Amino acid sequence: MAETADQRRARLPAAVYDLAIRLGVRPDDDRARVELTQVGQMKRSLDAESWMAFTATQTISTRVCAFDWRAKAGPFGMISARDALENGEGCFDILAFGLLPIARAKHTPALVRGELMRYLAELAWAPSAILLNPALRWREEGRDTLAVSAGAGACASDVILSLDGDGRIAGSFAADRPRSASSPELPTPWRGRFSDYRLHGDIWLPFAGEVAWEIDGKDVPYWRGRIDRWRSVIGDDGARPSSS
Repeated sequence: MAETADQRRARLPAAVYDLAIRLGVRPDDDRARVELTQVGQMKRSLDAESWMAFTATQTISTRVCAFDWRAKAGPFGMISARDALENGEGCFDILAFGLLPIARAKHTPALVRGELMRYLAELAWAPSAILLNPALRWREEGRDTLAVSAGAGACASDVILSLDGDGRIAGSFAADRPRSASSPELPTPWRGRFSDYRLHGDIWLPFAGEVAWEIDGKDVPYWRGRIDRWRSVIGDDGARPSSS
C-alpha cells in the first residue's frame, strides 16, 4: 500500500521534508521517475588534459534506488557508455561502435556502492525521491547539511548534501567512493557541485553540474554537464528505469 502524505512527513526528519517541499515537491507527489537529457564534457581518464564532448540520456527512479545513464561521445558518437543501477546491481560499460568493449566493470559490492553513491548524489535532479523513496535513510548533520544513506553491509553508502543560501542542494560529497570495482578499490573522496537553478514547471532544478575526485588534497574534475531536457513520469512503480 502506498504511503499517505502524512506517513511520508512522519517518516522523514523535518529538515528533509522541508527541503523536498522547498524544491517544489508536492506532499502527495506520485512521480515514478524522471527522464532527462544532458550535454557536456568528460575526461577519458583523470590524468587526461583534454575533454571530450558527450550527449546522454538518463532515467532516475523516485521510488527505489535505480538509474540508467547512457552516453555517446567521440567522432560520430563512436564511443558509447552505460552507467546504471538496476535491481540492486551496478553496471559500467564502455563500448566502441556499440560492439567492442573498451571497459567493463566487474559486478562487485564496490561497484554497487559507487552506483548507490551516484544515485544519492543526484537527488537534486530527482527531488521527488526525497519524499517517495523509503530506502533512503536521512540524518541532519548541521544547519545547511544533510546526510543520506542507502544499502547495507558491503554495499552501504553514505553521501553528504550541502545546501546553498536558498536552501537548495548545492553540493554532494562521499568520503570514500570506490574508484575501482575490483581490488584495490581505491576509496577516494568524491564530490559534485550543482548550479544554475531554475524553476521547471513546479520543480526547482539545477541545470548545471560538475563532478570531481579529490586526489592528494586537490579536486580533479572529470565530468561537467548541463540539463538539456527534463520531465517526470507518472504511472508505474519506478523500479526499472527506461533504457532510452
